[in-house]
Amino acid sequence: MPSPLVVYDACVLFPPALRDLLLRLAAAGLVRARWSERILDEVFDNLRARRPDLEAGRLLRTRRLMCEAIPECVVRGYERLVPGLFLPDPSDRHVLATAIHGKAGIIVTANLRDFPAERLAPHGVAAQHPDDFVLGLLERADKAVLRVLEEQAGALRSPPLSVEDLMERLARSGLARAMARVEQLRRPG
Repeated sequence: MPSPLVVYDACVLFPPALRDLLLRLAAAGLVRARWSERILDEVFDNLRARRPDLEAGRLLRTRRLMCEAIPECVVRGYERLVPGLFLPDPSDRHVLATAIHGKAGIIVTANLRDFPAERLAPHGVAAQHPDDFVLGLLERADKAVLRVLEEQAGALRSPPLSVEDLMERLARSGLARAMARVEQLRRPG
């Protein structure tokens, strides 16, 4: 079964631990992740606004590394679809257009009310909360997801985090049920 093709909304790429996990899941081949330059603009504009202490060069480097880590991640040419789409918040239409043009079946977003099923279904797209998304990946490939979490924790140096600390951070970032499931899977026996 091929890995699901998904669009990551800006809100799930904003929290650092969640962004790192979602990128690592894609780099491991568990999903095929997509976004647009406009989605990245939202992520990094919000980062600059909320964290003025972060150096602009560091943010540009992070953005560049995200795109280098995931082949074919940036969807282009979706703009012509935007005017014909209708969502509760018109500023989210570009995300749906990115999914349609990029042939993604899922938008991973924490803002489910902004992506009602009845507006997405005619386009063959569904919105999924990141907690449900990661739970689904755990059902399909629990060992691979656990490996990704261990690698993510092992890569953190500033500050270093144990897998348990990382799980706590991810739970606070919206993955409470997924991390509870990971805890069950990690228990011996």
